[in-house]
Amino acid sequence: MPASPPPTAPAAVPRTGAAPHTAGGGALLVVGFVLLSLNTRVAFGQIGPLAPVAGFSPATVSLLGLLPPLCMGSFAPLAAVVRRRLGEERGLWWASLVLVAGAVLRMAGLPGLFAGTVVVSAATAVVNVLIPVLVRGRFPRERTGTMTGVYALAMGAGSALVAALVVPVAQAAGSWRPAVGLAVIPAVLAAAGTAPQVRHRHRRPVAAPGAGRSGRSGRSGRSGRPHVARTALAWSLTAFFGVQTLAFYTTLAWLPSVLVQTAGLGRAAAGTGQALLICGVAVGGFAAPVLAARRADQRPHILGAALVCAAGLTGLLLAPAGTALAWVAVLGVGLGAGQALPGVLYAHRGTDHDHVAALSTMAQTCGFLLAATGPVLAAALHTATGAWTAPLAALVAALLVCAVAGLRAGHDPE
Repeated sequence: MPASPPPTAPAAVPRTGAAPHTAGGGALLVVGFVLLSLNTRVAFGQIGPLAPVAGFSPATVSLLGLLPPLCMGSFAPLAAVVRRRLGEERGLWWASLVLVAGAVLRMAGLPGLFAGTVVVSAATAVVNVLIPVLVRGRFPRERTGTMTGVYALAMGAGSALVAALVVPVAQAAGSWRPAVGLAVIPAVLAAAGTAPQVRHRHRRPVAAPGAGRSGRSGRSGRSGRPHVARTALAWSLTAFFGVQTLAFYTTLAWLPSVLVQTAGLGRAAAGTGQALLICGVAVGGFAAPVLAARRADQRPHILGAALVCAAGLTGLLLAPAGTALAWVAVLGVGLGAGQALPGVLYAHRGTDHDHVAALSTMAQTCGFLLAATGPVLAAALHTATGAWTAPLAALVAALLVCAVAGLRAGHDPE
């Protein structure tokens, strides 16, 4: 456990009618949490492996790759409305129903694939914002790292499972639609798994009488703290999450091409590299938050994630071609750690549920919009130079800068 707890909110009074947290209820919560986590990248991991079999054009593949981060950034603020009207538990259940609808829509030809991707991305944006708030509110502080790690591990497992199944299913069916439809199964399971939580009324903190009111402009009326966008903490978190997410989506989009052109691997070996990357992401995504949550100061973990990513990218550029897959695994561990650490930072730096939600919303709105530019800019640099050296070097530089910028978010001032 961290030696020093984060700043606490003013005295809070639990909302009446809050459901008791029984052992059985806790088990159901964990099951629903894992099933929902499995869905957050399932639909997005289908297109890369499926594209050669389905015969999608490069423009189609590029647009389908651009839509998820663009939509998740655009729809992240919607989570605040959902949370205010429904609460975290009901909001996540409704988001799981939207995931089912979007997954079904993606089977309706190419127009449906595009429209369904937008719908799935919108639902995922809500899930991404509400999950850290749920973890903060429903799990003990000492378990936040473990649950954040489970979330990241489940995301990686969902992506890996789908990547392994889509091509055989498409080949057996003679069409890409049943392969895309695989995403319906985990979405339905998530809706069923989160349904028991609908009856839970979340204990939203309410400031004690006379506590925390401020009439000054730019401050929260309930807590008296500055608006989240005016704090160094929020911008530090946003910079770290944004650049790490940009690196993740850029790598996911172009790694096979990098391995073919830079390391001289065949397309089958490049596909193996993509699978290794996903495995590394799962390992780093689980280990980093579990380790980080044990300390009050997460700066070493922030620096470590960025340096491991930079080492993996540098290895791809400079190391012998025979070691390329090993460096891919290293890169995956760093990217997984960088994707998962913000979940711990939201929970440990947020002073209450509203603050956690505000930090998560801001970081994910700006971060995903920034990430959407990564694959496009990397492609432009590759086209201009004819090689992957410049795009990979630019990613290394960006990761090192973001590590320094993220140090404020990793420091507990108390």
